[in-house]
Amino acid sequence: MGCITDVPGVLVGHWEDPGARTGCTVIRFPHRNAAGVEVRGAAPASRELDLLRPGMTVRRADAILLTGGSAFGLGAAQGVVDGLAAEGRGQPTLTGPVPIVPAVAIFDRMVGDVSAAPGPSEGRAAFEAASVAPTADRRRGAGAGATVGKWRGGVVDAGIGTASVKAGEATVGALVVLNAVGDVYLPDGRSLTGGDGALAPPIWAATSEMPFDTNTTLVVVATDAPGAEVDRMAVRAQDALAVAVRPAHTRYDGDVAIAVALGEGPQADADLLQEAAFHATLDAIYACLED
Repeated sequence: MGCITDVPGVLVGHWEDPGARTGCTVIRFPHRNAAGVEVRGAAPASRELDLLRPGMTVRRADAILLTGGSAFGLGAAQGVVDGLAAEGRGQPTLTGPVPIVPAVAIFDRMVGDVSAAPGPSEGRAAFEAASVAPTADRRRGAGAGATVGKWRGGVVDAGIGTASVKAGEATVGALVVLNAVGDVYLPDGRSLTGGDGALAPPIWAATSEMPFDTNTTLVVVATDAPGAEVDRMAVRAQDALAVAVRPAHTRYDGDVAIAVALGEGPQADADLLQEAAFHATLDAIYACLED
């Protein structure tokens, strides 16, 4: 199965409050990288994602923050910025380096303490905890309050998961925080979370006013291969989400996929890297449900 830290140079750290069922996860990268993003959910909570879009001057990330707490949790990014600044990391400017920390949040406020959200000190703690250790517990970090299956009127605990695959000699890793309205299915159609594959369960079909607010799935994929087409890797990561989660990319989800290429490893075919991003993301989604 592997993990995203199988990609050389990638580090991951977590902070969580199990009682409040919220937390944050920081993924750190070497300075030289290229990053892209694909947003398909209709309700994202984010910070600095536009820097990763085509045509922008700065298309890289010193670190990425995945956080609970919805928009309130985005404040944890300041702690990550402060940690990077203390190391002298960031985009060069006339006034010194400016750390680049795209941040995205899930809405976990209805499953734990509604008043709790990671802030700068919690973000800094996750930053300082970053290491190559794999994520063995799906309730770590930003996965502490992640749930799925809510379109049927209940909740199924999910969490955070990670995986890696080889693309020739290169490595592609994925990390997912799974927090969706829909259910999770294997490629053969079997449900892992209780869904029956119906067009819509009765509670979904009965009204459009149900409180499906506790959502959003976040994906980060990374590779050491040079010349990777990060935008297409992010697209294929979103494709994996659509295969595994039904429904995905709804107006109640803020599904975001970020792809990062470090560019200092073995060469690999761009199409192969995109397919590796698909498979690594799919494996990481399923890992979000494993104890």
